[in-house]
Amino acid sequence: MPKPSASARARKIKLIIFDVDGVLTDGKIWIFPAPSGGQPSGAQQSLLEKSAQNVSQKETQGGSGLQSPSLIEAKGFNAHDGTAISLARLAGIKTGIITKRISETVALRARDLKIDHVYQGIQDKASVFAQILQKDGITAAEAAFVGDDVIDLPAMRKCGLAIAVKNARPEVKAEAHWTTSHAGGDGAARDAVEYILKAQGKWKQVVEDYISERG
Repeated sequence: MPKPSASARARKIKLIIFDVDGVLTDGKIWIFPAPSGGQPSGAQQSLLEKSAQNVSQKETQGGSGLQSPSLIEAKGFNAHDGTAISLARLAGIKTGIITKRISETVALRARDLKIDHVYQGIQDKASVFAQILQKDGITAAEAAFVGDDVIDLPAMRKCGLAIAVKNARPEVKAEAHWTTSHAGGDGAARDAVEYILKAQGKWKQVVEDYISERG
């Protein structure tokens, strides 16, 4: 029996999970000195804590990132990708991120975009991916994963639609069902959302709903 096409896989999607570095960003990590005497606020701490909720020590082992009051880790995000997250939500598709690094910038961006699932400091992405499916009560065939590097492969192998960004490593592209036309941090997430919504026949209506919501 022939394997389903990427378009056929996209028609089933109810959840899209993104990696962060190299997918929602261009992969660059900016490190700045914090303002003198700066300490993470209670709100920032709670955002980071929420990112790691219900994640076991085994799954987080190997996670990395700055957790220092004297340094700030910053990342740059694409506005088109932010719009894509809003469009997915209007279409009834949930979104999430699973990333190896830990960053306040990511926690804040996820809150602003109302991303449903946020997991930072994750080494074992496949296990966390399975947890999210269980929480949402959906099957692996109803979830997409967008990745760029080999750490994403275990989760991509388990999902219904594996998407590689244009600048993904060759090993990732080789196993993906579809590849975006834009690189990570340059509209790749927008490509992924558009592809799924167009396959589901929702694109035009969702765009109109988005415009009306802001009219």
